[in-house]
Formats: sequence, structure tokens, C-alpha cells
Amino acid sequence: MKKIQMVDLKSQYEKIKTTVDASIQEVLDTTTYINGPKVHEFQKNLEDYLDVKHVIPCANGTDALQIAMMGLGLQPGDEVITADFTFAATVEVIALLQLTPVLVDVDVVNMNISIDAIKKAITPKTKAIVPVHLFGRAANMEAIMRIAKEHNLYVIEDNAQAIGANCKFSDGTKKKAGTIGHVSSTSFFPSKNLGCYGDGGAIFTNDDALAHTIRGIVNHGMYVRYHHDVVGVNSRLDSIQAAVLNAKLPLLDSYNEARQNVARKYSAAFEGHKNIIAPTICDICDCHVFHQYTLRIIDADRNALMEHLLAKGIPCAIYYPIPLHSQKAYVDSRYKEEDFPVTNQLVKEVISLPMHTELDDEQIKFITDSVLEFLK
Repeated sequence: MKKIQMVDLKSQYEKIKTTVDASIQEVLDTTTYINGPKVHEFQKNLEDYLDVKHVIPCANGTDALQIAMMGLGLQPGDEVITADFTFAATVEVIALLQLTPVLVDVDVVNMNISIDAIKKAITPKTKAIVPVHLFGRAANMEAIMRIAKEHNLYVIEDNAQAIGANCKFSDGTKKKAGTIGHVSSTSFFPSKNLGCYGDGGAIFTNDDALAHTIRGIVNHGMYVRYHHDVVGVNSRLDSIQAAVLNAKLPLLDSYNEARQNVARKYSAAFEGHKNIIAPTICDICDCHVFHQYTLRIIDADRNALMEHLLAKGIPCAIYYPIPLHSQKAYVDSRYKEEDFPVTNQLVKEVISLPMHTELDDEQIKFITDSVLEFLK
């Protein structure tokens, strides 16, 4: 059996080597390393894929979130509601901009931001909501947009983990995650469903004026060279990374389908087990593209299971072991433990298994058998 990887980028690359190498070679031949033709080509191709008016590439996903907030003109002290159970980048940029992060609990079933918790957290100072499409599962954007409209709030989608996922609305329509809020951010970190070979990110919006503002922000506030019209940053996707992404974008749907197929096989093996709550798989709307396959282990020793798997050569991880409200950088007297019952429960239960496009049936069986062996 081939060695199991948490993410097998080498095997994926070997299948697309000719296309990727040729795309990179074009950049090397033209020496257009910054804002070259490959960047503009990728931008247009991603706009077409997402059916969104504007894609603004940038240097990484964290920058994308920060720039999205800068573009909206949020002011120090403005409150921004987001999920407690996620990676720190989401709250990090809120704090960096001297906005006030308001962390709220998540839903016990889908692990995304709780709709009820959002409603309870809104105050006269609230200016924005940042839903995170966690682990590749789209948040309940229909409900979130309804709340935002009612209270005149911005919605900034953190789509770093769910590119290609669909959100289905009650009228039967579907939209891609990241194209529904006022603005969205994504990451092209190598392990993402659509990943480059370094750092990369992008901002999406259908708002022409906002897109114009953001295009200036990513490039030192310039629209004309040496004319700085807005306060900006230096955050650009380099042409080599765009070349990689352009080669991989046509394969994104097949990559997501491969992840969903792995998830189905995992979940079939775990079905009905008293100690395992597996993620649900929706075959109707493709709302989950499985950036991670995350189990909840109940009435059993999650940490001991992790040690068991690692001893058998099976990589696994805990995303995330500490709630944001308990992180030293974000501790705040406003937060009470009783406000986060689900998050505090999840950090003790979750474990993520290997998930990528190259997992084969032999590896999947070995992984699932090893989990069930421990939990027998």
C-alpha cells in the first residue's frame, strides 16, 4: 500500500505535470512575474467558473479577508460577528483593523456559524457578519443574508475552505459559495481544494464600486502608477502561482467530486457506529466539498484514537483544538463559557482524517478499519 498522506500533492502533481510545467514555462519565457497575462487569464477564468462579476487576486487568503474589510470602509470599534470555531485568520484581521470581533457559537450539526447566535449578538454597533464555510461545507447563506438585510449589515464570506461548493436556496436556485455575500475571500494555500504551489488568495464581489476600491487597495492604493488614491497594501498574486491555478481550475469540479467520493466511502464504513458522528453528505446540492473530513468521537477517547492512528502511519489532525475565545490573543471579558456550548464540545470531539484527491480504496479501507479497530 502506498504511504498515506494527509494531503498528497506530489501524486496530484504527477498527473498534471505536463500542463502545469507548460503553464509555468510560459511565465518564465515572458518574464512577466507580477500582474502578467497569466494572472489576468486566471482572474477571468475564475470569474466565469464562479459566475461572479469580479475576482481580484491577492497574495494570500488572510490578506483577502483584510482587504475585503478595508474595502467596505469599516471603522475602528465597529463590531464584526464571526464563528468561534474556525482558524484564527478570520478573527485576526478583524483585530488588526481595530474592529471589534464578536465571536459566537456554531451549529452542532454542520459546525458552521449558528443562525440563532448571530441574531442574539447583533447590537447597534454591529456592521458585518463573517460566515466561514468550514471544512468545505457551505454555511446557511440564505438565513444569513436575510438577517443582514433586516439589520443593514455587510456579509463577508470566508470561503477559504469551500471553493466550488454550492449553496441551495429555498426557491431551488444554487449559487457558488463565495458569490452570495457583499464580498468574499478565499485562499489558494497548497492544501486547499484549489491550491497553488505557494501562497495565494482572491477577493470576489458583484459590486462594481467595491471591486474598484479593492483593486486599488491590493496595489498600494494605486490606479495610476505613483498616484495613491486610497490607503493600500502590497498584496498581489504572482504570475507563477496564477499559472499553476490556471492549470488546475478546469479540474476543480473533478477534484471536489473525488473528495466527495472518499467521504461517502468513509461514512459508509462508519454508519451506525455508536461512537462516531460522521459529516452528512448532500447529493442534491453539492454543499460540501470536503476540504476536511471531520468526525466527532463521542463517549470515547479522541486523543487516544489519534495516537492509535498515528502509530499505524495514518496522519490525522484536530481542527481546531482551542476555541478562539480561549486563545490568549482574543480573550475578552465579554465572552462567557456558557455562550459557547457547541464549540467547547467540538474541540474535545473532532478529528480529521486524510482527505485529498489521490486516496485509493486500499488506503480508505485501512484508515476506516483502523478507526473501527480502536472503537470496537
